[in-house]
Amino acid sequence: MIRKTLKEIAEMIKVENDISSFADLQIAGASIDTRKIEKGQLFIPFKGQNSDGHRFVEDAIKKGAGAALWQKDVPNPPLHLPILVVEDTLIGLQELSRSYRNELNVKVVGITGSNGKTTTKDMTTNLLAQRYKVQKTEGNYNNHMGLPLTILSLEETTEIAVLEMGMSSKGEIDFLTRLARPEVVIITNIGEAHLQDLGSKEAIAEAKLEIINGLTDDGLIIYLGDEPLLHNKLEAYISSATKKTFGRTRLNDIYPLDIIQEDSGSTYKINLSDVEFFLPVLGTHNVLNALSAMMAAIHYNVPFEDIKAGLAKVRLTNMRMEILQGKHGEKIINDAYNASPTSTQASIELLANLPGYKNKILVLGDMLELGPDEEKYHFDIGKSICGENIDAVFTFGRLGAFIADGAKQVLPAEKVFAFDDKEPLINELKNHVDDETIVLVKASRSIKLEDVVSGLQ
Repeated sequence: MIRKTLKEIAEMIKVENDISSFADLQIAGASIDTRKIEKGQLFIPFKGQNSDGHRFVEDAIKKGAGAALWQKDVPNPPLHLPILVVEDTLIGLQELSRSYRNELNVKVVGITGSNGKTTTKDMTTNLLAQRYKVQKTEGNYNNHMGLPLTILSLEETTEIAVLEMGMSSKGEIDFLTRLARPEVVIITNIGEAHLQDLGSKEAIAEAKLEIINGLTDDGLIIYLGDEPLLHNKLEAYISSATKKTFGRTRLNDIYPLDIIQEDSGSTYKINLSDVEFFLPVLGTHNVLNALSAMMAAIHYNVPFEDIKAGLAKVRLTNMRMEILQGKHGEKIINDAYNASPTSTQASIELLANLPGYKNKILVLGDMLELGPDEEKYHFDIGKSICGENIDAVFTFGRLGAFIADGAKQVLPAEKVFAFDDKEPLINELKNHVDDETIVLVKASRSIKLEDVVSGLQ
């Protein structure tokens, strides 16, 4: 992590006040949360519409913070404390991280996409860690605040940083990638998330492709070759960068062979090796995510046997294809971290094709930020459910009701249940599960459909 004296910090960013009496004081790391402050960290407060972090500066220093930034237009800075007054604390954080990044001899893998960013980040980190010292974005620190904090957490001895880059509007990834300066970028896919803000999948693709704007000379672009929006735009992209594709079809540089799906994960081979790989994560879509991570590992000369070992150790963040046990012996796939039509369709496909269960139940909730066609997206998801392979569908929420309407086109009405209250949903669901049942639960994050998972345990 960053370790600098206040004098050195003042040489990295513009500081407005006299810090001579604290010049030799050293900070180690940075934080924006006084609840998690650690000894020696630089505390960075933000001035918001409803709250002002400057109120907690003195408390942060009492808790052990080494120093704090202070925004110039906030009155009464406690100058008797180690305070660095800056024009804007957010810009101060960003510029400090930019300066620190420029000092580091670290290679960066940048990851973006509509779905699978965090999963791909975790997989890529595991594979590269077989040969290198690797750090990754922790949690959801993937935006204009989080990514600078992640960079400031990097150790000087870190060889590769795997950085997730998220967005909600155009221009955000451009800023992040120019800050991180990746040597390799991965674009997982283009889905419907952020349609409400960006208006079309074409606009989403353009926003995700901003990640190449910060790519170093002779870098590597890894992208889903099965996605026409990416393929067409990148085919016309002329630079010194190398382009490699992953996907289901043989037209890609790397593609899977002989996928065997079990309830403990997927076994498969690839076109580039005779080694058989096991990924302890459910879903063909996650095999595709793994392919992009494998391509990054190949770029950094990680041998296939090491890649195999790294994949076998993959563990995803909670509520992403998490396998749990219900109190009636049923298996539960908790995929409630987030949802879009693309990711929900992949989860439905997974459940439909999963062997070994006599009773397969979908529990689906609202998918948010889909714009004016949100009701149609939900109806189409319901209509796409394979009635031969799915035994019952439970939905939750206003938009979930449109999934139920679509599902009734392919399943008998008595097998489709729509709720706007979780408690009766859980009670009815319990009547349909036993030790030969598997239940998949998925919805957007704010719907908190993990409550249904808890109700079954």
